[in-house]
Amino acid sequence: MRRLAKQRPLIPGVAPEGYPVIAGGLALTALMARYSRRLASVPLGLTAASALFFRDPRRGLPIDDSSIVAAADGLVTRVDTIDEPRFIKGPALRVVTFLSLFDVHINRMPVAGTVRYTEHLAGEFRAAWDAEADEVNERNYIGLETQHGPVLMIQIAGLVARRIVCHLDKGDFARAGERIGMIKFGSRTDVIVPAGLARSLVVPGERVVAGMTLVGEWL
Repeated sequence: MRRLAKQRPLIPGVAPEGYPVIAGGLALTALMARYSRRLASVPLGLTAASALFFRDPRRGLPIDDSSIVAAADGLVTRVDTIDEPRFIKGPALRVVTFLSLFDVHINRMPVAGTVRYTEHLAGEFRAAWDAEADEVNERNYIGLETQHGPVLMIQIAGLVARRIVCHLDKGDFARAGERIGMIKFGSRTDVIVPAGLARSLVVPGERVVAGMTLVGEWL
C-alpha cells in the first residue's frame, strides 16, 4: 500500500496545477509591457484572476479519520438515493457539490481509505448542474475501500472545466481531508456511500468546505 505523496508548492497558497497558466500570463504581461503598459494590464488582470482561481489554502485534517467530509468547496445541489453500478453496486446515498468559478477548486479525500478502483471517461462539457452531467460529461471515478465500507468519489467536468486532475492511483492510501487533485474552471464533485451505512448531514442549498464540513456520518 502506497501513501499518497504530499505536494510541496513552490508558491505558498497556490496550487501547482496553476503554475503553467500563471507563468504564461506573466510572460505575456512582460511582453506586452514592452509596447504598452495599458495593454499589459489586460493579461496582468487575467493572470491575477487565474492565481485567485488556483488558490490552495492550507487546511488541517479531521481528527476523526473515518469522518465523511466534503470533497470540494461549493454548494450542495442534491442529496438523493441512486443505484450505483460501478463500485457500490447497489442503492447508494449521493451528495452532490457544485463548484462555481469563485470557489476553491482543490479536491480532498472525503474519508480515509485505499484506492481500489479508478476510471476516467471522456465526454461532453455540459453545465455541471445539468441533470445528466454525471452520465455524459467527462468524469473521473475514485473507488475507496474504508473501514466502514466502499465509498465512491466522482470528479465531473463542467461547462468551462476542461481538465480533471487526480493524483491517486490504485493501491494508494490517503487520509480524510488530504489533497488529491482538482478540476480546472468550474465543476461538480459527488460523494457516494452505500444506502443504509451512512446518513447525510447536509441538505441542498448548504455551502460546504472541502476537508472540513461533515457531509455524512456512519450508522
